[in-house]
This record gives sequence, C-alpha cells and structure tokens, in this order.
Amino acid sequence: MPAELLHLVRHGEVENPDGILYGRIPGFALSERGARMAALAAASLEGRPVNALIASPLQRTRESAAPWASAFSLPVTLDERIIEPWNRFEGSRMREAVMKPRNWPLLLRPRVPSWGEPYVEVRDRMLAAMDEAWDEADGGEVVLVSHQMPIWTTTLAVNGRRLHHDPRKRRTALSSITSFRRDEASSTGWVEVGYQEPAAGLLAEAVDTGAV
Repeated sequence: MPAELLHLVRHGEVENPDGILYGRIPGFALSERGARMAALAAASLEGRPVNALIASPLQRTRESAAPWASAFSLPVTLDERIIEPWNRFEGSRMREAVMKPRNWPLLLRPRVPSWGEPYVEVRDRMLAAMDEAWDEADGGEVVLVSHQMPIWTTTLAVNGRRLHHDPRKRRTALSSITSFRRDEASSTGWVEVGYQEPAAGLLAEAVDTGAV
C-alpha cells in the first residue's frame, strides 16, 4: 500500500564555527542547538502514522534523523539521492571565494548553476527518491531528512516555478518540514500540502551559513 503523505525535513543547525560551505565534506555534526531542533521536528509529528524514515548519508542528516527513529521506533534507511549537491566552493567561505578572480568563471551561469550540481539533476534525483519511498511505504506517512537546496529545488519544481533562485531566499528553515502528496494531475506527480517550522523558537540565534 503506498504512502498517504511524504515529508521533506531539513537537518538542524550544524557546528560550523568557521562559517565555511561544508557541502559534502565529512565530519560536520549538529550543534547542541541543532540537536534540539531535530528533536522538535520529530515531536511535531508525534502520534502521526510515520511508517518509513529515510535520510541523506551525511552526518548532519543522520543525526537529525535519530530523534525520528526514536520517536517512531523506525530504522533509518540511507539514500544517496537526497544528499547535499556537490559544489565547487565546498570548503571555502563564500564571500571570500567570490572575490578571487580565478573563481569568477564559476559564477557566469547562475541558472545552471555553473558552480555546482545542476538544479535539474537535483530535482530529478529527489523526485525519484520520493516516488520510490511513496510506493514502497506500508501506508501512512514517510519522512525524508535532506538538505536545504534539494528540498527547495523540489518545492519549486512541484509548484511549477523556475528552478534557479537566490539561495538567500529559500523557504527551508533549519529543521523545517515541507509536506507533499501524490497527484497524477501534476506535471511532477506531486503537490505541496504544507510547510512548518517546528524549531521556530530557536531560529533567531541559529547560524545557517554552510548550505550550498
């Protein structure tokens, strides 16, 4: 029996004192506040029929999935398709990187974007992972713990909006939950049905500088 609802959940705040774009670099864990954010996200759906839990394989998403696993007594399945996009500025501070002339060619085609994984590729792998998770679920609801850019790119695609965007204007707060259901009438097969920020009370003091 397929699922009834699917949630894309962003990870919590990451311990990133140097403010670098961490991308897929290993070893970036949640901060203490990030762990609390993840717990609040899981608690926000307590009592709901969450029957499957999938996470990106990066440390911050695995740690953000842990409260869900505990709350719903579920194993965490890892899926590479919902991972952070690759990015040529990984490991640097963005403001410093864009000031270096050798990096300017990477900024020439923001609609692709020329500095990282194409939006269309991110969209396609995310939708494929969502389709599979939905079809393989034993009814109920499915949670996929992912990252800012993949979640926002998917949301734009589902809502029929252009994929290129200003990263500063993404509606994907730390530990936010964007919810979808299947709709065969939609061009993507999906429709957005909700967005919430369970950790809203912690966002004002949070640092969110590492997303690509």
